[in-house]
Amino acid sequence: VQLMESGGGSVQAGGSLRLSCTAPRFTSNSCGMEWYRQAAGKQREWVSSISADGRTYYADSVKGRFTISKDKAKDTVYLQMNSLKPEDTAMYSCKPSGSRDYCRGFDWGQGTQVTVSP
Repeated sequence: VQLMESGGGSVQAGGSLRLSCTAPRFTSNSCGMEWYRQAAGKQREWVSSISADGRTYYADSVKGRFTISKDKAKDTVYLQMNSLKPEDTAMYSCKPSGSRDYCRGFDWGQGTQVTVSP
């Protein structure tokens, strides 16, 4: 099943972007969602998660600046990114999470590029 990420772009430091991730039927299948990012030449790192029941989690590097949320009716998760820093530059991807087979059956999407200039 295909994921669709969008919302990336180029901004100056201090700016904001809102990323979107749509995953068909992830809500009805009680999946959570995780955002990851991978900067050039670096390993993929976890950024934020939202559980099926709405609990949110953040990496220390983004805590207080990023907010994850979801629209159940649209099967879409958002990552609001404020006070962006050059070190936030990366390809951002999302992936459903959870114990059900459906949650684990998604392929990685193409991701969405975020570029933050000084």
